[in-house]
Amino acid sequence: MSPDRERDQAGRPRNARPRDALGRPLPRADSGVVRVPDDLVLSPRDSLAEAQRLLDEGLPFHAHEVLEASWKAAPDTERDLWQGLAQLAVGLTHALRGNSAGAATLLRRGADRIAGYTGEPPYGIDVTGLLDWARSLAGRLDDASDDAGPLSAPRLCGA
Repeated sequence: MSPDRERDQAGRPRNARPRDALGRPLPRADSGVVRVPDDLVLSPRDSLAEAQRLLDEGLPFHAHEVLEASWKAAPDTERDLWQGLAQLAVGLTHALRGNSAGAATLLRRGADRIAGYTGEPPYGIDVTGLLDWARSLAGRLDDASDDAGPLSAPRLCGA
C-alpha cells in the first residue's frame, strides 16, 4: 500500500483532489467545485431530485456520483436501472469533455441497462424519454465530425 495515496478510514483509496465542473482533477491548490460526499446515502426519490438538480446546473459528473451511490445501495432488482442512469450521466460528461466516441458508447450502454424498466418504471422515471434522449444524442455524436451541437441535460422523471 502506497503511503502517499489518500485513503478513507477503511483504507480504501480516495482522491481528495479538487475537481472541475466536469469531474477532471485540478491542482491541489485550486478550489474546484463542491464534491459529492463519498458516503452519500439518499432515498431513491431524493437521489433522482439531487441528480436532476446537478444535471440542470451543468454538473453531470456529479449527478453520476449521486446515481452511482444509489446503484451501490440498490436492491438487486434495481441495480441495472441505477447503473444505467449513472452511465447516462457520465456519458453526457464525456460528451461535454469532447470525447464523442466514449460518450456514445456509455450512452448506449446506459440505455441498454434501463430499457428493461420501460414497462413499469419505478419512482416516476421517464425511461422512454431517457432512451430517446440517450439514443438520439449517441447518434448525433456518431455523426458529428467535431461538434454535436448544443447538449441538453435529460429529464430523469416525468414533469
